[in-house]
Amino acid sequence: MDKIREIINALTPQCVVNQVKLYKIKQFQSRYPKVLNRLRNKKKIKVAFLLIHSSVWKYDRLFQLMLEDDQFDPIVVICPYTAYGKEIMIRDLKQAKEFVRSKNYPYAVSLNFETGKWLNVKRTIKPDIVFFTNPHHLTRNEYYIHNYPESLNCYVQYSFHVSYLNEMQYDQLFHNCLFRAYYETSIHLKMAAQYSKIKAGNVKITGYPGVDVFLDKNYKPSDPWKIKNRATKRIVWSPHHSIDNSETLSYSCFMQYAGLMPDLANKYKNRIQIAFKPHPILKAKLAKVWGKEKMESYYEQWKTGENVQLEESDYVDLFLTSDAIINDSGSFVAEYLFVDKRAAFTYNDENVANRFNEFGKIALSCYEKISDENDLLKFIENVINEKRDLKREIRKKFINDYLSQLGTSSASQNILTDLKNELV
Repeated sequence: MDKIREIINALTPQCVVNQVKLYKIKQFQSRYPKVLNRLRNKKKIKVAFLLIHSSVWKYDRLFQLMLEDDQFDPIVVICPYTAYGKEIMIRDLKQAKEFVRSKNYPYAVSLNFETGKWLNVKRTIKPDIVFFTNPHHLTRNEYYIHNYPESLNCYVQYSFHVSYLNEMQYDQLFHNCLFRAYYETSIHLKMAAQYSKIKAGNVKITGYPGVDVFLDKNYKPSDPWKIKNRATKRIVWSPHHSIDNSETLSYSCFMQYAGLMPDLANKYKNRIQIAFKPHPILKAKLAKVWGKEKMESYYEQWKTGENVQLEESDYVDLFLTSDAIINDSGSFVAEYLFVDKRAAFTYNDENVANRFNEFGKIALSCYEKISDENDLLKFIENVINEKRDLKREIRKKFINDYLSQLGTSSASQNILTDLKNELV
């Protein structure tokens, strides 16, 4: 007995936390065989996709495939973003609702705006499979994985994982409790095996559903640009949210170029148009740093300007109909390459590449480097004048290397096939 007390007293708080996590992981993983046995006898599988931000919706093609398949009954559940208060939460709920409605997808909003009551997904929808769109604590407790022990819980990264924050992206309790994590490449599998507590035992390599549409030769994008004349070059500017340089990633050059980009749009008024595509969290952070009035004024000038525009939701058609990107956001470093257009990354210091993982560094090497205003001007003028795309060949190799791992099917089809095989 004394020996047991000795061992207990020797346990550190962190050790206790880890033991609790391992217990929860084992509980979740032990339930999945029973859930599978139950679902194998069901004719119709209810699938809930828990959406927080419409701008990081990566399940479009998978959702469509499920709608077309008699075995599945999918629905989008729009969940609240609670990190920055009620006003932003309501705004994002409504924005996501309009996004899903525009696609004519079946959906449910988690908040009843009239009564203030929250949707009980387990009781009302009774999902057999739950797809999550974010692993972090951004929403209400009832929309986290721990609330769905009787479902098959699945996940696709909300962004193409390129950063060096591997523990955060592979070893939260969330990742280890998943029935299936669908990851992008063999490099991502290797990282998951290194960092996750269950050594990637729940991982399948499928490719990234977020780029399926860019690789679909039959997809015909609509034209979201204000100026339809293709002689006017179309440039996407996509700044990251890490405007505080003390942040872990600290990719963002927004503060450096916030005033300059509208000026450049005006300077090259008859030759370019710029689409401001900020990270969805940037707006809330700017409201705290600048104040709400200045932030709203800044966003408004992008919305109303003659040859500029504000893009806060889906970006597929925007990317496909663009001519180039000026970027410092993480996932777009990989995603935009599949559009196969000219690309530049703005560096806020010389160590930026060290904040990318192995795959991210490969993707970043396909970008032209912008370190200052002169580099920025040169890139824009090269786009206008259609000067030689210096990174074209290395970009082609990147795409071919990725496709070689994908097989003959899309990432979304690979996910659906995996689920159907499990349910046989």
